Amino acid sequence: MQQILSVISTVFWGLVVLSVLVYIHEGGHFIAARILGLRVKEFFIGMPCRMRAAFTSKRTGTTYGVTPILLGGYTLVCGMDGESPDCLGAVLFFVYKKGKVTVSEISQQLHLPEGQVEQALFTLLDWGSIEEVKVPKKKPQVAPDALDATDQNEDTSSEEEAGVFQTVARDAQMRSPFDKGHDFSEKGSTKAGEPHPFSGSAEAFVELERSRTFQKLGFWGRAFVLINGIVINIAAGFLMVVLVLSCLGVQGVVDKPVIGEVADGSVAAELGLKEGDTITSVSGEPVTTWTEMAQALSENSKTLEPFSITYEQDGVEQSAEIVPKEEGQKLGISASVKTQRLSLPDAFTYAFTYIGMTASYIAQLLNPAHFQEVISQSSSVIGISVMANEAANQGIASFLLLAAAVSLSLGFMNLLPIPPLDGGKIVIEAISAIIKRPVPVKVQTIISYVGIILFIFLFIVLLRQDIVRFILGGN
Repeated sequence: MQQILSVISTVFWGLVVLSVLVYIHEGGHFIAARILGLRVKEFFIGMPCRMRAAFTSKRTGTTYGVTPILLGGYTLVCGMDGESPDCLGAVLFFVYKKGKVTVSEISQQLHLPEGQVEQALFTLLDWGSIEEVKVPKKKPQVAPDALDATDQNEDTSSEEEAGVFQTVARDAQMRSPFDKGHDFSEKGSTKAGEPHPFSGSAEAFVELERSRTFQKLGFWGRAFVLINGIVINIAAGFLMVVLVLSCLGVQGVVDKPVIGEVADGSVAAELGLKEGDTITSVSGEPVTTWTEMAQALSENSKTLEPFSITYEQDGVEQSAEIVPKEEGQKLGISASVKTQRLSLPDAFTYAFTYIGMTASYIAQLLNPAHFQEVISQSSSVIGISVMANEAANQGIASFLLLAAAVSLSLGFMNLLPIPPLDGGKIVIEAISAIIKRPVPVKVQTIISYVGIILFIFLFIVLLRQDIVRFILGGN
């Protein structure tokens, strides 16, 4: 039973750390997108899943919620996926003229291949310009005389789901629920699924929609959205370190020769030493710090010759003789500890130093000479969960320091120039800005697949490493 509770606790704290920190990362993208006036369709804790608890904001049109797959979070900023085929304007114009349409209907009316129509619809869905609804579609009925004995036992009225694409709600100014300032009480507003013809050209309609998505941004705007998740993770890690060091404090060793704990059955216990005793001298040499005392004890025990210590117990000075039985014999005492807090300037300085150390550590992944060393010291979700559970048992300060370390690592990992990480996407956007045209989606997809394969490989390596280390008890 104890083992089951331990596993549950480990999984719980691991999910808390990973879900919250990834959600914070995605929150950075969300905040940046909203600052720039972009449409954001969804903002969720947990990975995409049909089972979810959610609500949709009437003010922004964004759906907020949580899914059962609590391994992070995601935000859907409109315009970050898909291409812009030549027929995009014609398809958009047609949907808003009709209100509700199917792929085949658009294909027949506009004389376009269904594949091209589907590509255009996918882009418009991504932009938040239209929405898809599922409606029952009955299977074709077969004449009774065409059925054999087996077929007659089947239900010919069973239904499938067919995709119907429809308009989203629009006000008189063609603003959707995702657009700032929309007012559906205006005369001329329409509901989702109702026709709302655009008064201008198809090209003008497309440009209006594009202007409300990620597609409208230049390099610096796109870089701002992409890098803000990284910035938020680093800022969160920084603030957690400062909070712990300046407010909560950390347990630190007191550098005075005062005994904090005496181990049962140790030499110190046999001599009658107790917690709170102060050792004043070793072999007649005065000691004023724990460091001096520990060094003196170590040096004297190496000779295997008897030596004395003087100590104060309950205000009375006493002495004892120690006869080492082996070289380097331990006395069996530990230093006293207390909660120490830093001033705000010192906490800031330490936090900045810690950020620099983390950045330097992650950067070594790009150095082949240190890659294996960094990987051997890294952890997967299993290792993070185990450490999170241990830190939670030690107290809020330890837990926050671990969360800070994970948050900083997550931020700097995403800065690596490898798609599909944010750093890799920024590199692609930079290349697009330099060559003055978008990098083809097919090229981006291939590069992303290579990156995904690399990270799957690393995940497997780290998972195996953590299983051996934390579950099997190996090294």
